[in-house]
Amino acid sequence: MTTAVQFANVSRHYGDVKAMDGVDLEVFEGEFFAMLGPSGSGKTTCLRLIAGFEQPTAGHIEIFGDTAEGVPPFRRNVNTVFQDYALFPHLNVIDNVAYGLMIRGVDRTERYRTAQQLLELVALPGLGTRRAGELSGGQRQRVALARALVNKPRVLLLDEPLGALDLKLREQMQEELKTLHQQLGITFIFVTHDQNEALSMADRVALFNEGRVVQVGTPQEIYRRPQSRFVADFVGSSNVLPPDFVAAITGEQRWASLRPEVIRLVESGGHQARVSGSSFLGGSTRLTLDVSNLRMHLLSPSTSVMPEVGEDVRIDWNRQDLHLMEAGA
Repeated sequence: MTTAVQFANVSRHYGDVKAMDGVDLEVFEGEFFAMLGPSGSGKTTCLRLIAGFEQPTAGHIEIFGDTAEGVPPFRRNVNTVFQDYALFPHLNVIDNVAYGLMIRGVDRTERYRTAQQLLELVALPGLGTRRAGELSGGQRQRVALARALVNKPRVLLLDEPLGALDLKLREQMQEELKTLHQQLGITFIFVTHDQNEALSMADRVALFNEGRVVQVGTPQEIYRRPQSRFVADFVGSSNVLPPDFVAAITGEQRWASLRPEVIRLVESGGHQARVSGSSFLGGSTRLTLDVSNLRMHLLSPSTSVMPEVGEDVRIDWNRQDLHLMEAGA
């Protein structure tokens, strides 16, 4: 596989603040790659370093094999879609989309033809004469996408582009972005703090925390086999079980992750628990359980018959669903 972007021991410090600290990362050509993490974890700084808006304090960055340090943004074959769209309010839609071509000196007929093709690609045919202020949030986001694609970048950077949208529109745009990625076949690097976005859209995910990459893998790997308590807690809802409890079950003194949807209510055997809370979530119901001085959660379809709060129950799970994390995790 061809490497699109590579970080080798890259750091970005602002005085004593280590926004990124010794990051190694590889993104392959054609991937939909998500950078996930809480606010201040370093993911946006990483994106800005790829775009050229920032320069590394230390380390080396390559984009398709070429050194990126010191190369200005306009000389990199990448483009960025921002959360706030950053559209020009004084220009209509087609001029916003064609702006990059105008800067490059492309003649008016050609740039309008290309811009119109991109508006059709992002499902906005016929809206070229409107102003940005006349569009909905979803439409403005599509215009921003079209504008970022007009110069045919090899890497498209997306900085929390769906953060300003309501839930239903955000889910719709997630599907549209995945379809667009499949149609274009270029590298997408997507920054988000929303784990559901990362898991549902990406081919691979890099999880950031405190300026470092703590795990890289497919969404399934990140979710099912977290390498640390932080990953287990941040990605999805997980029961993080301490070493003493795990040792009593497995004989190994290690932290473990147990997803709530793999726990089941049983008639006998398993573990004694008491229901201390119940939350209806629509299609599912989450039970809060007290188990051997631990607080655990069980997730079950709402169509199931659920016990009442205060009721004693027995729970169990399959051994392979208990994921043992790295020592010291």
